[in-house]
Amino acid sequence: MALGRYRINIGCGMTLTEGWLNFDNSPSVRLSAWPVVWKTLSRFGIISSAQRSYIEFCARNHVVYANAVRRIPLEDGSAEAVYSSHMLEHLNRDEAEGFLGEALRVLQPGGVIRLALPDLAMAVDAYRRDGDADAFIDGLLVAAPPLSSLKDRLRLLFSGYRHHQWMYDGNSLKALVGRNGFADAVIQPPGQTMIGDPGSLDLQERSDQSVYVEARKPG
Repeated sequence: MALGRYRINIGCGMTLTEGWLNFDNSPSVRLSAWPVVWKTLSRFGIISSAQRSYIEFCARNHVVYANAVRRIPLEDGSAEAVYSSHMLEHLNRDEAEGFLGEALRVLQPGGVIRLALPDLAMAVDAYRRDGDADAFIDGLLVAAPPLSSLKDRLRLLFSGYRHHQWMYDGNSLKALVGRNGFADAVIQPPGQTMIGDPGSLDLQERSDQSVYVEARKPG
């Protein structure tokens, strides 16, 4: 395998990057290979119409399942760029470090990681402007969904937790990647990147709410 052969999008959801490998750890990706199962679950209301749409999307677009906290299914040094948008905040602190360790492993020396996350500083600034505490907390998406019935528990089993487990601003995100082996961490304005010839990569994804941090694998 050639060094730096791949560019990968981790936690792609429905925002694929053409020409890149697109990975996601949603149970929906696995369900997409079992149409009889997910159609039955849909019929009994265990999966929502939105999840059914995502399952169908995964099947059509060949999204690949990967638990990137444990292992990205690529060889060491086989990627020149790793991109992840609005995924890291869904991981707890230990899981975030596991993912960054895997990203470091698969990147070639000098390879770039680009992270787009909800910017806590933006959310705080909005709260300071309007003083709406309910909107502030609701927007952080840190409240776990209620599990008041068996159907709720089954839905969670087949959809996974989607709430946020940690929040970052640019400086805390730079510090996190630095502690986990990356170098030259920078906060990028929307539209700018250290990735050479980014192709179809959306460099302004969710720019109204995001902070973008990039760093390199040393070497």
